[in-house]
Amino acid sequence: MFDVERDPTAVELGLFIPQPPAAVWRALTEPALIDRWLASTTGFATEIGTTFILEIPADPPAEVACQVLTVDPGRRFTHSYTDLRGNPPARWFVDWLLEPQGRGTRVLMTHSGFDLDDRVQKMARNAIERGWRNRLLPRLADVVADVGR
Repeated sequence: MFDVERDPTAVELGLFIPQPPAAVWRALTEPALIDRWLASTTGFATEIGTTFILEIPADPPAEVACQVLTVDPGRRFTHSYTDLRGNPPARWFVDWLLEPQGRGTRVLMTHSGFDLDDRVQKMARNAIERGWRNRLLPRLADVVADVGR
């Protein structure tokens, strides 16, 4: 289901979703759909420069401050991802690239900016990779399947 990672400072995962890019785009950019597979958002909009909060369901709950950096509708979406729990807060980037492939979409998600010389960042990178691979991307695919019907 997933590709091999190439950059050790980033989580790079690819998957094929058998729905068109428009359905994937909706799941990545509509707050009600984002809530179904990722987290609740506050202040989200697909306009470059928009800042928003992801409310991560964790114990204890966490907030991630984000800013929209790239919007190419139906093709690419990038935002910063600042984990406010860190000391200092860690700032990473999440990039989504959508490519039509047959009747579906090839999705490449890259979560980058990890400092592997920092033990805490290295541990966070590995935990985040497991979360994307095992929970979040499968949930994204499920939401896209519902949207694409």
